[in-house]
Amino acid sequence: MKKLVIYLSFFCIGFSTLNAQKIDRKKVVQRHNIVNVKADTLSSLTVGNGKFAYTVDITGMQSFPEYYKNGVSLGTQSEWGWNSFPNTENYKFEETLKPYDFNNDGRKALYSVQIKEPERNKKAVEYFRVNQHRLQLGNVGIELYKKDGQKAKISDLQNISQTIDLWTGIITSEFTLEGTPVKVWTASFQNSDKIGVKVESDLITQKRLKVFTHYPYPSGQFLDEATFYGNEDKHSTKIISSNATQGLIEHKLQTADYFTQLYFTEGKLSEAGKHHFVYEPSAKSKTIELSVEFSAKNAKTSKSLFADAEKESTSGWKNFWESGAAVDFEGSTDKRANELERRVVLSEYLTKVQCGGSNPPQETGLTFNSWYGKPHTEMHWWHGVHYALWGRPEILEKQLDYYFRSFEKAKKLAERQGYKGVRWIKMSDNDGNESPSSVAAFLIWEQPHLIYMTELLYRNNKDKKVLEKYKDLVFATAEFMADFATYDKEKNHYNLGKGVIPAQEVFPAKDTYNPTYEVAYWDWALKVAQQWKERLGEKRDKKWDDVISKLAPLPVQDNVYLSTESAKDSFTFPKWMTDHPSVLGALGMVPESSKLDKKIMKNTLDIVWERWNWEHTWGWDFPMTAMTAARLGLPNKALDALFMNIQTNTYLKNGHNYQDGRLRIYLPGNGGVLTTVAMMLEGWDNSTGEFPGFPKDGSWKIKAEGFKKMP
Repeated sequence: MKKLVIYLSFFCIGFSTLNAQKIDRKKVVQRHNIVNVKADTLSSLTVGNGKFAYTVDITGMQSFPEYYKNGVSLGTQSEWGWNSFPNTENYKFEETLKPYDFNNDGRKALYSVQIKEPERNKKAVEYFRVNQHRLQLGNVGIELYKKDGQKAKISDLQNISQTIDLWTGIITSEFTLEGTPVKVWTASFQNSDKIGVKVESDLITQKRLKVFTHYPYPSGQFLDEATFYGNEDKHSTKIISSNATQGLIEHKLQTADYFTQLYFTEGKLSEAGKHHFVYEPSAKSKTIELSVEFSAKNAKTSKSLFADAEKESTSGWKNFWESGAAVDFEGSTDKRANELERRVVLSEYLTKVQCGGSNPPQETGLTFNSWYGKPHTEMHWWHGVHYALWGRPEILEKQLDYYFRSFEKAKKLAERQGYKGVRWIKMSDNDGNESPSSVAAFLIWEQPHLIYMTELLYRNNKDKKVLEKYKDLVFATAEFMADFATYDKEKNHYNLGKGVIPAQEVFPAKDTYNPTYEVAYWDWALKVAQQWKERLGEKRDKKWDDVISKLAPLPVQDNVYLSTESAKDSFTFPKWMTDHPSVLGALGMVPESSKLDKKIMKNTLDIVWERWNWEHTWGWDFPMTAMTAARLGLPNKALDALFMNIQTNTYLKNGHNYQDGRLRIYLPGNGGVLTTVAMMLEGWDNSTGEFPGFPKDGSWKIKAEGFKKMP
């Protein structure tokens, strides 16, 4: 009998192993390869490695940046590329501060806000919003010439066929110019900020094809689409060295000094204009290869060409796709299955390319600037959580390096406002320098994110080293959260606010208190922080327990959760039914708690679904709504939320989440899709059954492996 048990055990282990390998990952990924047959400005493609990205047009390079500037523009950005304009008026950050005492307790907390007057303070605010700004490092493209010697326009290109092989990260672009074929291969190195390109065409032997490097100036605007070529005298570029197979260019701005190293098959690099350099290949061969590396230091690097990039990209992407989780919806009869799989695969690709560095990414990744290129920590949940749920916690862990670097500045922010612990800065550069904002200054929902994300890292393998590594961050976060809560003697409970703008940003800070989502999140995060104390053998914090036990109840009216306790007209006043319906996040993003009644949340979901102005929402609102529906046992509703026919829920051909003409890409939407699908597949701590977020009517055929449960 004992032998039989052992045999059956080995049989089950073998069966599980076979079952785990049932997904043909390469097949799943490659069936969503993107093919372009025309110059569509919203279909540009990107290669990169998570800390550096290079976005290309139909030629496989950045040959026509101005044509694409109002679409998914042709950016070259890195984690390290930042600049500041000169502070000629000697503005001080203190000039952006304004005192507030929202709860009449004599606090006089100083917030960095968008002061309108006097004029000097207004200009100081603008200076610190714009600076630092992320740089567009340079345009690298092909110059094509027609038979008459005129430079070709994008409209001159015919027979266009461009494909990205998502499994290898390599873009192949083909087109003709006046009947002559051109073929371009593009790849990104995975361990350096460098691209590799190979070009094959008779235009090379005819001396009608060159490669240019052009350095735009920072736009100083909300967006920087890498096409501002003004202010030529405010920066400098020069060739440091060159010969027949290499060239080194230095680009200097006010506070940035970086280098572009080019290696190429035989040719010549020369200056063709102000900040414009051209590599003219030898006419001996119709094939050229080159690599272009951007770096903050003039470090000696060995020669590498496209073949090296191809090898590195192929290996790196194979390792990525074979790691972590995967899902296959092939065979499903629900017509949405293939589109959901497409969004998933492309979102995996885009977030790996754009968001894999040691900082929270900006909302537009490494393509073009939004909010001057600055990360927003309240969005970090959407950028980072999915990595842990998809079995790739090492990428999330890398992003969390930012919190160690910015810890002291976050601590000083809390001290400036009279609080203990650390108040994480909502809008900052990678060094944690705060940006003035009349909204960002009063948001609080970013505070528990650090606890949520580190808890996911701990849950991955229950390693005590994770607790030791992050405990100081977690405890300082909880210390602020407990201290921020205001005690109401009359009601004998703690309020969040006044002085709060919730995730639904339409509510004014001066009037707002106890937003439902934030109260639920506060409760959950403080309880988890206490669990960390216990896991480490430390005593529970008495103040935290006091706040947990006396935290205000979730505000209810007419058997529905209000968006915030201060808005009794949450579902009758039109303005309160725009922006993020974050009231739903109290069950979805946040696990079910003893403070929450699921029947009331079901009523809330129904009224939000019916009355909300969905045209005035953002890309992550639909995944958030889907998570709420899933936890309420409404899988069909969850899918309906993911596929709601609203512009901000659009996923372009290249996988990007389109919002509007200003934000043509929005990576929190992509992260939201990945987080929600993981949750719907693997479930959450108290869920039961297989694939709890999907209907059980036979319309979905699902293979899934490697996912982690959500809290």
